[in-house]
Amino acid sequence: MSTYLVTGCAGFIGAKTAEMLLQKGHTVIGVDNLNDYYDVRLKEHRLGLLRAPGSFTFHKMDIEDEAAVGRLFKKYAFDAVINLAARAGARYSIENPYIYSTTNIHAALNLLEACRNFKVKKFVLASSSSLYAGQKMPFKETLPVNEPISPYAASKKAAEVMAYTYHYLYGTDISILRYFTVYGPAGRPDMSPFRFTRWIVEGEAIQLFGDGEQSRDFTYVDDIASGTIKALKRVGFEVINLGGGKKPVTINSMIALMEKYTGKQARVKHLPAHKADVDSTWADISKAKKLLNWEPKVEFEEGIRRTVEWYLANRAWAGSIQSK
Repeated sequence: MSTYLVTGCAGFIGAKTAEMLLQKGHTVIGVDNLNDYYDVRLKEHRLGLLRAPGSFTFHKMDIEDEAAVGRLFKKYAFDAVINLAARAGARYSIENPYIYSTTNIHAALNLLEACRNFKVKKFVLASSSSLYAGQKMPFKETLPVNEPISPYAASKKAAEVMAYTYHYLYGTDISILRYFTVYGPAGRPDMSPFRFTRWIVEGEAIQLFGDGEQSRDFTYVDDIASGTIKALKRVGFEVINLGGGKKPVTINSMIALMEKYTGKQARVKHLPAHKADVDSTWADISKAKKLLNWEPKVEFEEGIRRTVEWYLANRAWAGSIQSK
């Protein structure tokens, strides 16, 4: 079995990826700074699901700290690094662009440099479908992504470019994964699946930017984690979409499913469309199918049902979760 470093292990995708690695018998060293971008109780909830197995070790630390990263690599012999730590959220990145640069670019550089110094040959980097704004759908990895429309997207592009540099100079094997709108139980509370579920259940009005006909290529978190683990294979340097791969789902359609599984009718307050939001996303996942033998398994309606059921089961505390 292998030893993997999973950064952002208390995050939505990080926790699920760590959980699946542990289930496969691997050793996982998880790091997270437990920042307050959203309520830390949700991060602690995810961590609590990981602390039982004896093969998981958690370090509260910030990968922006170059010296701390060096000490971590000196302590453990990693077979690969899965960098899922990031500042997420296109809208908030407009309000506070600096932390997106330090976390998504500088911290990724710290990890790449540590991989070089300690001869860790495999690096998986989480990126984003936000890079495809304005491109022709379905989005293929070969499309030019040189016009990011938010500091968040720009920071993800910069990290991708830096990763290529380390592949070119030092032979680091790199898998870059562009995730498409990840959702599921214990999801990020700044994203619509969590927020809308909470608002509907608690009888609050949904704050909907735009008319709701914008669409997303939603991808269930278990499928994303599975693809992330498959991306640990040696590929040289590859950018790979992980998305639903089918016709995108409108936000209005998602709300209708939430109404179905909560048994409540949504009240909707329409707000002007946000400049940092894209109208639609749709992944071409043919490369992931060919290279990783991966495709999503959980249908959207089933994923929404599981998401709503998780919220209802944890409503006593999840109902008060807030985000920026």
